[in-house]
Amino acid sequence: LMAADMIESCIKRTLQAFEKWLQKGGKSTDYMVPIGISAMINVVIDAKNQSLKLCAVDGIDVHQYHTKIDEFLEKVSQQMIRGLVQKLISVLENVLGKLARYDEGSVFAPIFNFTSQINISKVLNPASSSQNPPANELGLSYVNFIRANLEIFHQKINDELWILGLFEYWYTQTMNAICDWLTDRLDLSLHPYQMTCLGLIVKKTYSEFEIQGAPEVCLRSKTYQTIYARMQMEEANVHLKMEGGTGGERMFPARGEENDY
Repeated sequence: LMAADMIESCIKRTLQAFEKWLQKGGKSTDYMVPIGISAMINVVIDAKNQSLKLCAVDGIDVHQYHTKIDEFLEKVSQQMIRGLVQKLISVLENVLGKLARYDEGSVFAPIFNFTSQINISKVLNPASSSQNPPANELGLSYVNFIRANLEIFHQKINDELWILGLFEYWYTQTMNAICDWLTDRLDLSLHPYQMTCLGLIVKKTYSEFEIQGAPEVCLRSKTYQTIYARMQMEEANVHLKMEGGTGGERMFPARGEENDY
């Protein structure tokens, strides 16, 4: 009972500190999960791994102390995943907010249309424009944000199953946010800059989480398929407008033409 009480007290203080750390840092794509957050996650993971030894007698949970503390630790673990993903999604929401400035009919649209002559081939064939600034700098910065934080989780967190649960939830919430953003624009055609940035974000998010071991049932969810279909349509529109329909490689090819994507 004493061990269970001490673990609960320790984890409650850890969770309070964790939530305070999540409030730090902005919402820019420069955000990287602090080492302190990873350390607190590891405290909860280790407490869960050690709780049976500490709260039971010879592996037998006579008084249900271990059962109760194990349920508490699982609840805290899931709360940490939700809180951390919410922080990471706030970065995506900030990116989507910047892309919204290019919406048709937006007050700022005429200003941004001054630089609207973006050739999608710069995105599909970046080597052809290596001497110029990238046509989708915002999309690239978000992709780098994903890669950097995926690497931090792999290096700093000690439980592969916990990491996989985090990744699945992060990916699902990412696709939900993108799908909601597109749904709000069902009656609008995407600006070429919106298309190139969002197309890169969707494609690279899929591939990065696939590399990290996210299961296919999660990767190819109905939400993802809805996004894919919309991006196919928007990409075709951009090709027609920017290249007279003669554009080359597509980021979102028709079914059966995905190649290794």
